[in-house]
Amino acid sequence: MKHFRSNLFALCLFLCPAVSEAQTEIFTTPTVEAIPYRIPAIATTRGGDLVAVGDYRYCRADIGAGRIDLHFRRSSDNGKTWGDIYVPPTMQGDGDLTPGHEEAGYGDAAIVADRGSRRMMLLSCSGGPLFGRSTEQHHQGMARFYSDDEGKTWSKPTYIGEETIYRPLTQSQYGPIWAWFVGSGRILQSRYVKTGKYYRLYCAGVSRNGKENANWVIYSDDFGETWDVLGGCDASPIPGGDEPKCEELPDGSLLLSSRAWGGRYYNIFRFTEEKTATGAWGKRAFSGKDNGGVEARQNACNGELMVVPVTRRADRKRMYLLLQSLPLGPGRSNVGIYYKELASPADYATPEAVAANWTGCYPVTTLPSAYSTMTLQADHAIGFFYEEETHCGTSGGGYTLMYRRLPVEQITDGKYDFTKKSVGPRKARF
Repeated sequence: MKHFRSNLFALCLFLCPAVSEAQTEIFTTPTVEAIPYRIPAIATTRGGDLVAVGDYRYCRADIGAGRIDLHFRRSSDNGKTWGDIYVPPTMQGDGDLTPGHEEAGYGDAAIVADRGSRRMMLLSCSGGPLFGRSTEQHHQGMARFYSDDEGKTWSKPTYIGEETIYRPLTQSQYGPIWAWFVGSGRILQSRYVKTGKYYRLYCAGVSRNGKENANWVIYSDDFGETWDVLGGCDASPIPGGDEPKCEELPDGSLLLSSRAWGGRYYNIFRFTEEKTATGAWGKRAFSGKDNGGVEARQNACNGELMVVPVTRRADRKRMYLLLQSLPLGPGRSNVGIYYKELASPADYATPEAVAANWTGCYPVTTLPSAYSTMTLQADHAIGFFYEEETHCGTSGGGYTLMYRRLPVEQITDGKYDFTKKSVGPRKARF
């Protein structure tokens, strides 16, 4: 198995078929002197538009260092063409790093579009200081924005970090945290759980308490008005974790993925009662070279997680594919997408099963590249949005944010076809 896996990894790195195919610069950093872009986020609206978001970093550093605005572009034809950049006035920072002033900047956005209405929500980190310089008394915030017209206009921010994450963790056995960071990219809307007007939302993040980083998942049954911590606040599902993402497995369990040196950490929340979000986390498992998992050679970086329904062409068997994007390496370069067959419940029965024996990978770029995210488009292709050194190096503090339309058939070299209907006893909304 290891010999096969290493050969597969080599093919991903050195036989990259992707570089000659169409891609679009959504937010361009043309020179190291220009104000740089970073941190891709993307969503597909109910009407089928793509809404892409990125940090515009006046401060040339991470959120917490000064002014950062959020810039938007949208496509109404599945990524073929894109409109002009627009900047909501409510998402422009002022650079004032006075303690407690959250309007200094907005960055590392995570976005979701409600499948049943025109409503969208965006969460971002806000204010200052930097994540690594936060204290229990002076830390970053979390801003929430709403749109009721599919992302064309946005509300003023509401700052919900204290009530949502800082206060609950301070009152728990885990104890107070010094910082909280939203996992940028995609907020997950459940395909299965609906307890009122909306399907449930899940958002993953990372905390810091002076001893360790730790991952948590917050969930909402009212489209982000109120939030709770999945599994409670007393123990992290991935202690020592970093920037995370989450996704539903075919049985409705929640999979958590966290960036780690050389690969990813995974854990699974199993529900005993979905309506009340009751259940328990398993034990984290590492995925990397030694267990045939997702290898991030000489790097730890943010990436995206997604499940899609497919049919395997070889025998017409219907199943699911689990997708995980990250830089293949070495270092932050060669961003690609790993995929794993979820052909039966045994393939995702435990975190260890998810972590091991991935099926293949697809290289997206051969250039230096870092963060990535994705959305399922209205045409059932994957809308892939990622950071790349397209024009210049990162000494200026940013990347160009690139978009690619990637059908499942292309990602898997024709081995699988997207199949809209879900498999098994549970009806999923893809």
